[in-house]
Amino acid sequence: MWTGSGPREVRQTQRFAEGFGAPPVVSIGISMWDIASQSNSRVDIAAENVTAEGFEIVFRTWGDTRVARVRADWLAIGATRDEDVWDVP
Repeated sequence: MWTGSGPREVRQTQRFAEGFGAPPVVSIGISMWDIASQSNSRVDIAAENVTAEGFEIVFRTWGDTRVARVRADWLAIGATRDEDVWDVP
């Protein structure tokens, strides 16, 4: 994403360590970015295709934005597969 211009997109599949009973709510945010300062910073990050087993992290940019790297943090909250089978470490 450092070269080129116009709409660009990267997708990364994220699987949950333990599946949920139903698709959870996923909150995602950018925790670090390395973007060129000579152009506007145009970024969009989202969780898409959420299932009980995982989801896709989708990062988009457009225009003349140049992205060297991005890091995302996420949190998924939802029902367990069995209400009697859970543990809080």
